Amino acid sequence: MSGVIVSIRRTLLSCTTLARDGLLGTAVAALPIAPPALASDPAFPGAVISLFDFNRQEIAVLATALALLGFSVLAAILLMRSRLRAARSEARLLADIADLQIKADRYRALLFAEPQVLIAWAAGSNRPQVSGDLVLLTQQDSPQRVLAFGTWLPPEPALQLDHAVNALREAGEGFVLNLTTSNGHAVEAMGRAIGGQAIVRIRELSGLRRELAETNLRLRALLEESELLRGFAASAPWPIWAKDDKGALAYANAAYAQATEVGSVAEAIGRNLELLDSSDRAAMERALGSEAAFNARVPIVTGGARRIYDVRAVNVGAGSVGVAIDASEADALRSALVRMAEAHRRTLDQLSSGVAVFDGQRRLAFYNDSYRRLWDLDPSFLDAHPDDSTVLDRLRASRKLPEQADFRAWKAKLHEAYRAIEPTKDAWYLPDGRALSVVTTPSPEGGVTYLFDDVTESLDLARRFDGLIRVQRETLDSLAEGVAVFGSNGRAQLFNPTFARMWKLSPEALREAPHIDTVAAWCRPLFDDADAWRRIREAITAIENRIDLPLKLERKDGSVLDCMSRPLPDGATMLTFQDITDTENVERALRESNEALEAAGQMKIDFVHHVSYELRAPLTTIIGFAHFLSDPSTGPLNPKQAEYLDYVTKSTNALLALTNNILDLATIDAGAMRLELGPVDIGKAIEAAAEGIQDRLATDRIRLKVDVAPNIGSFIGDERRVVQVLYNLLANAVGFSPHDSTVIVTARRTERSVLFTVTDSGPGISPDVKDKVFDWFESHSQGSRHRGAGLGLSLVRSFVELHGGKVRVDSVVGKGTAVTCDFPIDQAAQRSAAE
Repeated sequence: MSGVIVSIRRTLLSCTTLARDGLLGTAVAALPIAPPALASDPAFPGAVISLFDFNRQEIAVLATALALLGFSVLAAILLMRSRLRAARSEARLLADIADLQIKADRYRALLFAEPQVLIAWAAGSNRPQVSGDLVLLTQQDSPQRVLAFGTWLPPEPALQLDHAVNALREAGEGFVLNLTTSNGHAVEAMGRAIGGQAIVRIRELSGLRRELAETNLRLRALLEESELLRGFAASAPWPIWAKDDKGALAYANAAYAQATEVGSVAEAIGRNLELLDSSDRAAMERALGSEAAFNARVPIVTGGARRIYDVRAVNVGAGSVGVAIDASEADALRSALVRMAEAHRRTLDQLSSGVAVFDGQRRLAFYNDSYRRLWDLDPSFLDAHPDDSTVLDRLRASRKLPEQADFRAWKAKLHEAYRAIEPTKDAWYLPDGRALSVVTTPSPEGGVTYLFDDVTESLDLARRFDGLIRVQRETLDSLAEGVAVFGSNGRAQLFNPTFARMWKLSPEALREAPHIDTVAAWCRPLFDDADAWRRIREAITAIENRIDLPLKLERKDGSVLDCMSRPLPDGATMLTFQDITDTENVERALRESNEALEAAGQMKIDFVHHVSYELRAPLTTIIGFAHFLSDPSTGPLNPKQAEYLDYVTKSTNALLALTNNILDLATIDAGAMRLELGPVDIGKAIEAAAEGIQDRLATDRIRLKVDVAPNIGSFIGDERRVVQVLYNLLANAVGFSPHDSTVIVTARRTERSVLFTVTDSGPGISPDVKDKVFDWFESHSQGSRHRGAGLGLSLVRSFVELHGGKVRVDSVVGKGTAVTCDFPIDQAAQRSAAE
């Protein structure tokens, strides 16, 4: 305080000096008057000055001095207070620091009373602080090696600790890990987020602490396992239960309550409801009493339906636990599988292929009858389920297996199928000449299925087929016709050398399977008919309406080819080309000759028709006058005149008949003949025909025998033409029959026709003449007295065929001839023939 007063005094003295010098006046107005509180401050005694004791100038000086004095005092007071506070704060801070140092030393001593390492990361910092016994982990006092977990931990624990530290630093997730270092020490790593820092403590576990930690871990694992099992049992879809030592229900899950049809698990336990019926429950109690477990498939009624369950119960402690798994679907599938297996067995028994199935123990599990017959094995031997090696040894002893230089190696290679994945195929050639195709198929269960097929006939057929193919190839190559086969895609598949030579093509180019369009382009220099090639192409590539396509190709070199397109069963098309140039020339010549002959024949027919028509008119006149002269009303004739007139009448009648026959044949040949159909009385027709030859029968002393049934009836036909047919047959028979012989006429009726047969006993017809007897103007006397124009049988055949019938001639030289005419009864057929 004395220092302050001295300062005040010095200030006043300075102010007085300034006033004397006249420098203080200008600053008075700017300086405040000291506050009244300053005067009352006990720290400044004697500082109160009465302003009324000074004059005006002194007052101004005094005010200035007082102002400066107040400012100085205030500044001094504030400075002093600041120093006092700082001294007190420093004292308290030092005391706190000392106290904190004591506590830190106490905590550090407590913390590091055992070997451990602390690693701390401040919030937002990636630079950790490492402290503690670093040698514990790394055998070196190196923080960097501590932070590199992989240097003192195996890879998997190091990765586990690294993930846990990252989760702690990023999300504040604490952890406790029990680890084993690379040198075999057991350590505990604990991580916590404290005060915004991530702290990891690593300490060694030894002695009681290790045992406690291990026990703690086991307890924690046991609790987790217990919770896991309890959760699993509660959520399992199968009924699960536990019983105490007295057999009372102690635990059940929701599925058990649902199976016993109650609302809750507590109700099921409270009512001690049983899932099994009394007999199954008694069997389970007996099994649990004598053994440690009960396992059975039993029916259980639940939800009003009977289902199959697999029940498994075991003794646990003083009580027991059990579970019932719904096996209805498995039971149904098992039954279906059994039925399917039986069906497969029955199917395999019907196969012609031998089938043998060996199980995983290489024992025969199944065989079919074809397998037994193939190897001629005793059923009792096969039913004993022998192993694979035993079967092979027996077959080898019977010389039924292929001969092998090293049978053991061959059998070992065959048995590799039991360890294989893919099926294998092999061919066995047996000593008895048979060939077998053997397919070995491994099964997923470790067994093998053998499939034996006797392919002896197949191989023989294949050899024959190959031989036929070679023969076919040689045959095609030696054919004079060109042959080419095109597939359904239009490309050449097969050709013979003649085809290449015929079209002047390169065999090498044809072997490249060119398309038909390409082949056509190559052939155009010889034959460029675009329409013909289009038709050939369509015949080759068509899918529907595949028919034979005949073509005649007249090429530029003057040759003519006969082309035939023929579809094959496999979809291909075969083209054949035959050079018919010579044949075509001969055919052309023959055609021209035939046309000339036809023209000559037509001229002959026209001439005969014309002449016959021209002869008919004068003949009719002559016949008319002959009848007129023979009439007694015209006057008597002497015998000679009557005889001449009779000759004239017979000759003109014969000539008229010949002319009428020629006209009938000409009419039939021109297609202008029409039949007048109506009922034809068979007996009367024969009588009418026989009446016309009575004079000839009498003259030649020939008997006529008629063999007709009285009730033969009639048929539909042209009566006049039928009588004309019979007359010509009788006239022909009389002409060829010798004197004092018999001509027989028979008529018989069948279901569909009427048969007329005229038989004579003349010289017969030789085979070389038999085919000509129906031709016009063919007359052969065969040594008889018959003379005629050769038109009778021609008319017979023409009229019978107009009725839709046919004529047959049976003749034996020297014994006679029989001519049979078959007239159909069917009117529709007759009308169609007549039209």
